[in-house]
Amino acid sequence: MTSNTRPIYMDHAATTPMRDEVVEAMHPYLHDQFANPSSIYRIACESRKVVESARETVAHALGAQADEIYFTSGGTESDNWALKGIAFANQKKGNHIITSAIEHHAVLHSVEYLKKQGFSVTYLPVDATGLVDPQAVLNAITDKTTLISVMTANNEIGTIEPISKIGLIARDNGIPFHTDAVQAVGHIPVSVKKDSIDLLSLSAHKFNGPKGMGALYIRKGTAIDNLLHGGSQEKKHRAGTENLAGIVGLATALDIAVRSKESESQQILKLRDRLITGLLSEVPYSRLNGHPTMRLPGNVNISFEFVEGESILLLLDGEKICASTGSACTSGSLEPSHVLLATGLAHEIAHGSLRLTLGYGNTEEDVDTAIEAVTRVVKKLRAISPLYPVKENNNHV
Repeated sequence: MTSNTRPIYMDHAATTPMRDEVVEAMHPYLHDQFANPSSIYRIACESRKVVESARETVAHALGAQADEIYFTSGGTESDNWALKGIAFANQKKGNHIITSAIEHHAVLHSVEYLKKQGFSVTYLPVDATGLVDPQAVLNAITDKTTLISVMTANNEIGTIEPISKIGLIARDNGIPFHTDAVQAVGHIPVSVKKDSIDLLSLSAHKFNGPKGMGALYIRKGTAIDNLLHGGSQEKKHRAGTENLAGIVGLATALDIAVRSKESESQQILKLRDRLITGLLSEVPYSRLNGHPTMRLPGNVNISFEFVEGESILLLLDGEKICASTGSACTSGSLEPSHVLLATGLAHEIAHGSLRLTLGYGNTEEDVDTAIEAVTRVVKKLRAISPLYPVKENNNHV
């Protein structure tokens, strides 16, 4: 077992710790400055100013206008609103939706719901690295297509999609383009104008902000139905009393992430490459999943033959290393990752996947400790695997 006294957290794609500055910024709005922004007395008007200032901060980070930003409860709500809202608002124009086979379940389950309501869905395939072919997007368009939704970067394998090209195709064909940018915002450059994006989902807890807080960018002029009904909050588009402290936390965390992105991303990128190189060189029969270069700075997803990912996780937990086998939202599933299967990976190899995602606070010592621990754990598991000797003298996958 490793000698470290603190857990080594390498599951930043699942959630991130809040920065001290974010907690400090939120604190006044949890206690003294708590007034409802929708009220009209003085302290409530101060709350309203805080909300609008936060909206300006988020808009600036995305290259959007402030009145195009709507605060939500997180990425899942934003995805649901974008897909269902666009689909129902444009139902008279058509009922066809285009998405990819490797989307987050917040998107996939939303389109499955829409299929039950009479919509048709095209699931675009990906190549072995997880990339969507823009030409496939163009080929899938029909005169009934009213929405294209392709994620900016994949949450499991880290592949960054060619959304600029996809967005341009959507714009040229007059079709709204939505992207789930939950894993991307705060980590890589994102511009709604440059990438021809009409709707974009983000979530605060993916960039060291609070859980339960997100936003949806909706380009001005986009026809969209409301997901929640009730009060007149968020320009009558998203009912519910504003989460004042959460909004402040989201804006503060995003501002810090954007300002420090270049320096921190380079540091995390070096740690990521060190981790990938170490694991692939130390552990035989291993392979990197996702694109080798067009990937998120902190994402490492590797499959190890002859072992189960869940078993690796359990033993790593004993080593005080926190990791994942894929999306945190499906970690209780016994089925292989739909993302890995979509890239063409065999079931038995997909079952042996491990996702290590780096972020704020990780160090070279953490990486070296993780390499040693994963190497030791995989070797231990293979020693009791009846399958391992079968390919003992073969090459890597």
